[in-house]
Amino acid sequence: MLPSRERAPLDPDAIARALEADAAALGFDLFGIAPADTLVEDLAAYRQRLAEGRLRGMDWLNDERVIAFAPTQLVEEACSVIVLGMSYYIPAAPEPAADDHGPTGRVARYARGRDYHRVIRPKLRRLAGRLAELAGRPVRARLFVDSGPLAERAFARAAGIGWIGKNTLLLNRRLGSWSFLAAIVSDVALPTGKPVRTNCGACDRCLRACPTEAFVAPYVLDATRCISYLTIEHRGPIPPELRPAMGDWIFGCDVCQDVCPVNRKAAAAREPDFAPRPGIGERTALLPLLALDDAAFDARFRGSAIRRAKREGFLRNVAIALGNSGDPAAVPALAAALRNDPSPVVRGAAAWALGRIGGEAARRALAAADDPDPTVQEEIAAALARIAPAAPGSKSAAAGRSSLPVTRPQNGQASERGQATDQLASSVSLPG
Repeated sequence: MLPSRERAPLDPDAIARALEADAAALGFDLFGIAPADTLVEDLAAYRQRLAEGRLRGMDWLNDERVIAFAPTQLVEEACSVIVLGMSYYIPAAPEPAADDHGPTGRVARYARGRDYHRVIRPKLRRLAGRLAELAGRPVRARLFVDSGPLAERAFARAAGIGWIGKNTLLLNRRLGSWSFLAAIVSDVALPTGKPVRTNCGACDRCLRACPTEAFVAPYVLDATRCISYLTIEHRGPIPPELRPAMGDWIFGCDVCQDVCPVNRKAAAAREPDFAPRPGIGERTALLPLLALDDAAFDARFRGSAIRRAKREGFLRNVAIALGNSGDPAAVPALAAALRNDPSPVVRGAAAWALGRIGGEAARRALAAADDPDPTVQEEIAAALARIAPAAPGSKSAAAGRSSLPVTRPQNGQASERGQATDQLASSVSLPG
């Protein structure tokens, strides 16, 4: 229950206008209000994805999560859902020369700055307090910043803020899909918006560009194949058949957003906290990351969304990206990780990466490994099997790059997919 100051309440239209102005002053770029009705169609689609196993691995997405589509089950006598959006789009800086930092990896745009939960939540609290003040009474309300059981995207669509793209993300004409969403569910009756009629038409660039073919149909994402899920939420080893397509993504993925035409003219973020932190830009040097212990990982990524992956998951991703780089310069660091890292998940990823790079130095490192963990032993054996013994002095002994398979477009995929896979083979979320 939010307290209020004693004052005469405003009418609902005046409250909505005042809140929209206050939201803009707090830095929010989008504002809309949806009725607190159960979203029946979205709920049915969610249940279908759950039954199909498209959400495996995310234990919080379960049968109990149906309340995400029913605000009255979240707040007693809920009347409205105030939905807000804040741009996090920062245009990419020029990339450094390839030899400046050795192999590099990519972090999704949303995670390059300060953790958005820490930025948005205090602003949302202030706006909720303002709601109680304008209502002139104590208010029942609950706040959401991608951290509770509310389907923010679905309610943003219901509020008229934007439409859902074929990549399942919310699209807005001004911000594209580069926005964080937040919401206030309350018992204050407010005028509501209507869904926009806009849609993606015949465009399917996002579907064709996905490196792991995670979209099984328009508007249907198999999260278990999505690079964002694999690099952030997935615990344990990543399925070997998906690793090559991850390319150089070490936290999240922006491919389906980068190819979206709506994003071409997206407005830049106004919030300075979303600017890239030192060492987390368009390209991030990978070799230093593979040496991070628990304390160094926590120190480097304090206040960053990257901590969501935890050290084990993040270094696993780094090892896979190093393998996909095909750069023999990564072999010593990967060999050290295989010998010394406390996590069998990281050691297994390092073994896979050595097999992916190939060459005599990688073969020797794998052959010398004596790991007690059965899963790592399997990774080592599989990696050695991929590296055919080379005759002494032969060029193939040092040409590890030749062992890398080339990822090619499938199923009639067009030029955008080809361009994406070319980039991925050469080196390849949900904020919701």
